[in-house]
Amino acid sequence: MILTFPSEPSNMQHIIKLFILLSLIPVLSGCFFTKLVTVPMRVGGAVVSIIPVVGNTADAAIDATADTLDELPF
Repeated sequence: MILTFPSEPSNMQHIIKLFILLSLIPVLSGCFFTKLVTVPMRVGGAVVSIIPVVGNTADAAIDATADTLDELPF
């Protein structure tokens, strides 16, 4: 049995990789990136708010932090 290695990628594969990379740039812009980070924070804050006495305070702190992250100039 002879082991062979795959040949070099073709130019078309390089073009496809470049196209995928360039198409991801607008998606990963600042607004999308901050929402990707802050939405789980807000959901976690909503879950924490269920806890009596300290839940609402913790939720307010998490929400304030998420608001600050939303305003970052990315």
